[in-house]
Amino acid sequence: MQNFGVLLVGLTLGSRRGFAALALYLAEGAFGLPVFNPTGPGGLAQLLGPTGGYLLAYPFVAALAGLISERGKRTFARLALASIAGELVLFAGGLSWLQVVTHSFKLAVQFGLYWFVFAEVVKVMAAAGAANRISRRRVQP
Repeated sequence: MQNFGVLLVGLTLGSRRGFAALALYLAEGAFGLPVFNPTGPGGLAQLLGPTGGYLLAYPFVAALAGLISERGKRTFARLALASIAGELVLFAGGLSWLQVVTHSFKLAVQFGLYWFVFAEVVKVMAAAGAANRISRRRVQP
């Protein structure tokens, strides 16, 4: 559900505030707070582990999703497009780092993409719908 949260942060806070919020999230985790995974290694070890590429991409995901959502009318389609673009950045960062860790692009895709495609489609649609609903409530009293 972290990816859903990252998308929602970017879509609702916008590019700059979303980037800042997730950069602070990474800083908290890097200093040892249990924000990534309460049972994982935490700290820098978590950022340098197999999921580190995904984690380090979070601020950029939020920034891109926020940037696209800020440009033009905030429709469900625009928010879904922003979420898809954010997911592309997320998986580019995550798979790139996973390839470094596994020394194989095939293994990186096998372990870091195939298992998650369906769930990510659901998260993209849910984030776009939630952000659309939130933005409508902000405008209307």
